[in-house]
Amino acid sequence: MDYMDEALKEAYDGINQGHGGPFGSVIVKDGKIVGRGHNRVILNKDPTCHGEMEAIRDACKNLNTHDLSGCQLYTTAEPCPMCFGGILWANIRKVFYGCNIKDTDKIGFRDDEFYKCFEGKTDAYSAQELEREKCLKLFEDYNLKNAQRY
Repeated sequence: MDYMDEALKEAYDGINQGHGGPFGSVIVKDGKIVGRGHNRVILNKDPTCHGEMEAIRDACKNLNTHDLSGCQLYTTAEPCPMCFGGILWANIRKVFYGCNIKDTDKIGFRDDEFYKCFEGKTDAYSAQELEREKCLKLFEDYNLKNAQRY
């Protein structure tokens, strides 16, 4: 099975239904597709519904776990910073992508703005520490519970 073809089918399904951009993904484990997703930003009115994130959610649901170790992700475009974070949190260590960030920029998606933020070259985002002591207390309380880490 050509997994990139499956990712492309996901992307075409999404754009043909008007769900969002041309981004489709599949997650594979042990030679089987365990998760599928395409961009649903417009459909769900949710900016986090990128193809990779949707596929991660689907795979986690199907495998009944938050840990996708041993899985590979096939996606039609190089993951954006948000999706990259989701991929790392899911413990996916191998990603195959079709189009790169420059290709994505050429069709009107703004991944480059995020990289400018990381480099401090834009004022599109501001963050500052607030109520740290109260939040440290929260962390201490959580740590005392010895809750499962992920």
